[in-house]
Amino acid sequence: MAFCSMAQIDVHSHIVTPQYLAALEQHGALMDEGFPIPHWDVEKHIAFMDRAGISTAVLSMPAPQPWFGDVAEAAKICRSVNEECALLKARYPGRFMFCAALPLPDVGAAIEEARYALDVLGADGVKLATNAYGQYLGDPALDSLMAFLNERHAVIITHPHKPSAVNNQLIASVPLASYEYLAETSRAILNMVAHNILVRYPNLRVVVPHCGSFLPTALPRFRSLLPVMVKQGIMQPVDVDANLSRLYYDLAGAPTDEALDMLLDITTPDHLLYGTDYPYVAEEALIAGKRALAGRLALHALAEEDIFANNARRLFGESVPIRTYGERITRLAEIEVEPEMLEEYMAFAREVGQVSMTTEPGVLALFSMQAKDNPSKIYILEVYADNDAYQQHIRTAHFQKYKKSTEKMVRSLKLIDTTPMVKMGFVKYGK
Repeated sequence: MAFCSMAQIDVHSHIVTPQYLAALEQHGALMDEGFPIPHWDVEKHIAFMDRAGISTAVLSMPAPQPWFGDVAEAAKICRSVNEECALLKARYPGRFMFCAALPLPDVGAAIEEARYALDVLGADGVKLATNAYGQYLGDPALDSLMAFLNERHAVIITHPHKPSAVNNQLIASVPLASYEYLAETSRAILNMVAHNILVRYPNLRVVVPHCGSFLPTALPRFRSLLPVMVKQGIMQPVDVDANLSRLYYDLAGAPTDEALDMLLDITTPDHLLYGTDYPYVAEEALIAGKRALAGRLALHALAEEDIFANNARRLFGESVPIRTYGERITRLAEIEVEPEMLEEYMAFAREVGQVSMTTEPGVLALFSMQAKDNPSKIYILEVYADNDAYQQHIRTAHFQKYKKSTEKMVRSLKLIDTTPMVKMGFVKYGK
């Protein structure tokens, strides 16, 4: 059993409305992104959330961008999506948030819709495509929109769309989502950095999807080329680190051990967010992936409640303290319980685990396992922020209750202090 806060937030999920689908079908754009758009239903979405333990999903319009050359038509489609999101947010309190769709590439219409969505519909932010028919994030044409969103301290959810120039034969063989989406996201974010967008508009908070895409590998090369390009007069000097400090990263896609390692090379744990990409990924795969991610977070000594909830809560304006990571303690507890008392012991263990993870910021992970050939033998991976956090934990009333209530149930207890080897920690993506 792994314990974390009950409130878990999915910052990367999509709504597919009938009006949006009808517009795409009318213009022959249903397959513009190279793969079918999945069916979406609010009741099924909520049922999935309940199964997966997700309390809140942040909805956004998927690709493609509904632009067919008519500003009024694009604005009408985006408005219909945003109004449906607002309706669901009101109808199911606490279950949905949304980032509004904007009718780009028309900047004036986009500002008008952003104002209406934020002020009237109660949008929690806006969703921006990496490019809207060649108009990439970072384009000076978008400065007035960025200035408006900066005034509103807006959260911007970004999402890859088909590049403006692409080999159609190639994407028929190699789907956009498998490679080009990652390149497309990296291309757009680096263009924002190159134009110093997040320094010039410092109130913006931008979410990068799919585990940072190719940014962790592209950034070192970008840093090395920047002074050369500046010296040649091709680029202007930019503060790369200041731009990066405004970026957040959702873990939708494939949050492997290597992906987490690379993300932590370019950002801090408080900028990592949980995301599913629902309904584009099968529900069973998402549930299994969420379970595997919990294991990976434990191996990386990251607090589940931060990645699954607190970081998103802070991003969207709640006052949640940022956890500080000191000299972490990682320990493996090996416990053998009297077989006839196992069920009673497990009840106390669940209680102390749940209370510890939800009330003690210094308790980063409690990940429990039973031996297959001997269920009475239990192993608990314990991770604490530092020794002070551990000492505080063992003095709490809930831990003392657990200790006193179970001391006659425990046949043996062995505590093994460990040194995490993150590069050698593997959690299989699966059931």
